[in-house]
Amino acid sequence: MSELTELSAELAAAVETAARSVVSIDARPRATSSGIIWKPGVIVTVEHAIRRTDEIRITLPDGRAAGATLAGRDGSTDIAVLKYDGDGIAPGRAAAKGKPGNIALAVGRTQHGPTATMGIISAVHQSWRTWRGGVIDRFIRLDLELYASLSGAPVVDSGGGFVGMATAGLSRTAAIAIPPETLERVASELLAKGRVSRGYLGIGLQPVSLPADLSEKLQLGPAGVIVLSVEPGGPAHNAGIVIGDVLLSIAGRSVADLGDVQSALGADSVGRTAPVELLRGGERKTVEVRIGERPLPQED
Repeated sequence: MSELTELSAELAAAVETAARSVVSIDARPRATSSGIIWKPGVIVTVEHAIRRTDEIRITLPDGRAAGATLAGRDGSTDIAVLKYDGDGIAPGRAAAKGKPGNIALAVGRTQHGPTATMGIISAVHQSWRTWRGGVIDRFIRLDLELYASLSGAPVVDSGGGFVGMATAGLSRTAAIAIPPETLERVASELLAKGRVSRGYLGIGLQPVSLPADLSEKLQLGPAGVIVLSVEPGGPAHNAGIVIGDVLLSIAGRSVADLGDVQSALGADSVGRTAPVELLRGGERKTVEVRIGERPLPQED
């Protein structure tokens, strides 16, 4: 029984330590979310919980209420950054990689104080691309109950080591922890520019299998992506790409599905002119496209 009591005390201490850097965020109807004090005056949280961009209210670890403003948001990684009139130094975080089977604690805050839930890290994989096209440096799946107020909460191990930020917005089946390196990369860009730059062609695409005889004749792979729509005046339109074209490669990188296209259109592609190889009327063709920047989604 003493071992169980000791473990309980260690978990409570880990929650208490993590809660020193956690705020409650009131930016959506009927539910608050949590956020992490990333540096003095800066909070990182989940983008999907920011449904109101004016009159955002936060509750600080010492119980004080304050206002916050949205510095930037990126739906593809589900990360948003808030700024507030902070004082003092942000609490330090000891990073922890986390392994499958490790205890995981999500530590959030409501207006009434800290809140926590416990489970385990169920899987850790290499970098992955979200269904919205963002890159997460490590896939960390959590097996724990993520209440609404815990969206944006830090995930820590039993020793208080920081594993990442909890979100239910990147998977339809399980909670995910966004790792510290992704938070730092995206938050830095949001603070600098208010957005994350990504390449943009201005076309609607769908994967398509290529006929075996045509693939063999033209020495092509088994698949490409077919153009279903072209935005007037967009980069692809200006380069002469039309509906029915099948894209084969962008800047020398083969594209067989939408993930390949997104990978080829990273931040470093914006403003560059790239060769786009395509299939039109049974013949290979190359056009030069000046890649644009993906526009921000329109607010409702």
